[in-house]
Amino acid sequence: MKKTLLLAITSIFLFSANSTFAQDEESKDLNCFERYEEAFKERGSYTISDNIYRNVMISFFEGDEVFCVRGKVRVENGYISTIFYYYDDNTEELYGKKFHNLKSEPPSINNGISEMIVNADREKLKVVFVDKLKPKRKKLQQMTIPDNL
Repeated sequence: MKKTLLLAITSIFLFSANSTFAQDEESKDLNCFERYEEAFKERGSYTISDNIYRNVMISFFEGDEVFCVRGKVRVENGYISTIFYYYDDNTEELYGKKFHNLKSEPPSINNGISEMIVNADREKLKVVFVDKLKPKRKKLQQMTIPDNL
């Protein structure tokens, strides 16, 4: 009896620990860009009008790797016209390379994320307007019913 009880408790413990690790691994698989991309797909974006945006994420794509930095962009006529990136001391520098989308046109923005941007050196990047992410939707609160009715 004791062995069966011990085996049952151990099995339950291992199963719950295994499912916790599986959830952690799933969230670790998403890189900095993919986490925002999923959030924008789920929640949507506010309109991005012509302006200067001082808190964007610039995601550089190199093969299977993604490197994300904080930046600033200017949007003119619905297209990204200028890109800056920030250093650790909050100074900024102009991204001096000429850039365009894959069709050699100015990059547009869809649902808070730019289309793929390419420069003369064939670097690939996307701009994510993190401040334009809509908040999580409210969920209805479940009503609990007492057992002693």
